[in-house]
Amino acid sequence: MTNAEVVALLVVRVVLGVIMIAHGFNHWRGGGKIEGTARWFGGLGLRHGTLQAWMSVLTEIGAGALLILGLFTPLACAAVISVMLVAGLLAHRTNGFFVFKDGYEYVLMLAAISLALGVLGPGKVSVDHAADIEVTGWAGGGIALGVAVAATAGLLAVFWRPERPAKAAEASVSEPAGQEAG
Repeated sequence: MTNAEVVALLVVRVVLGVIMIAHGFNHWRGGGKIEGTARWFGGLGLRHGTLQAWMSVLTEIGAGALLILGLFTPLACAAVISVMLVAGLLAHRTNGFFVFKDGYEYVLMLAAISLALGVLGPGKVSVDHAADIEVTGWAGGGIALGVAVAATAGLLAVFWRPERPAKAAEASVSEPAGQEAG
């Protein structure tokens, strides 16, 4: 591996890690804090919004820290891919591709970078390399993608219960404005 490749992998890892930490911190302390994040997740059809909010915070900050360290890199990449799959499927898919229309462009890019990093590995400036636990190539990419898809499928199977359009329309017709069903 050339010095340029070592530096390139370090830059990608650190930037992606910082982005993920910032994203998790924003879910925790930004705008609506955990309560607002929980309401947003609930609005996407995820049950137990507060649990989802905290799990996203821990996953994003944890994955970001692991990426910066270059520790358990395929698993850190899996965490990023899974978070981006959930975001892409539940929050951005129906808005089309472009990020300026709240589409899935950004989450797709972060997931693709994570998958590529899973394949390429963390590079020589990493805890994985120093501890001789580096997993790269098809194995690293397979772990990153496989764990991400399994985690996403599990999360959606257990927690995602979107409101049915007919039920939502029926509720809005049968309830007077400003009152909630009791």
